[in-house]
Amino acid sequence: MTTTNGGQAQNGNPEQVPQLNVVAQYIKDFSFENPNAPKSLVTGEQPQIGIQINVNAAPLSDTDIEVVLHLSGKAENAGSLLFSFDLAFGGVFRIRNVPQESLNAVVLIECPRLLFPFAREIIATTVRNGGFPPLLLDPVDFVALYRQKMEQVAAQQPPAGN
Repeated sequence: MTTTNGGQAQNGNPEQVPQLNVVAQYIKDFSFENPNAPKSLVTGEQPQIGIQINVNAAPLSDTDIEVVLHLSGKAENAGSLLFSFDLAFGGVFRIRNVPQESLNAVVLIECPRLLFPFAREIIATTVRNGGFPPLLLDPVDFVALYRQKMEQVAAQQPPAGN
C-alpha cells in the first residue's frame, strides 16, 4: 500500500521517506581582488561582467556528501580589470532513502540550489564592501547546468560496442 498522506512513504513507513538535510555550510575558499582601486571606483561606466559557475560533489560517508558551488567572475571596463572574485562555497548534505537513479540529480541540482542564495549574498556584500554597487547574481537554472554536465560526460564516453 502506498500513501502520500502526512508525508508517509510506502507501506506507511516514515523511515523510508526521502530526506535531504543540510549538516553544514561554509566558505571553503574565497578571494576578492580590486587591483586598480581607487581609480577603478570612479569610472561611472557600466562594466562588462563575466560569471562562471561549477558544481562538484564528493562522498564523505554512506549518507553524507560534500557539495561545492564554485562561482568566479570579473568586471572589466575598457580592458581594465575593476574587480574579480573566486568563491568555493561548500555544504555537507545528509541524504537518505533517495533511489540510486535519482541521487546524482539530487546532489547536483537540489544541493547547489540550497547553497546558492548564501553564496550570492557573500558575493554581493563583498563587491559592495569593495566600493562597487552590490553584484546581485541572477538565479541559476541548476537543472540546465546538470543536463549540460551530463551531456559532456556522455560525449567523453566511448560508444557502446567498442
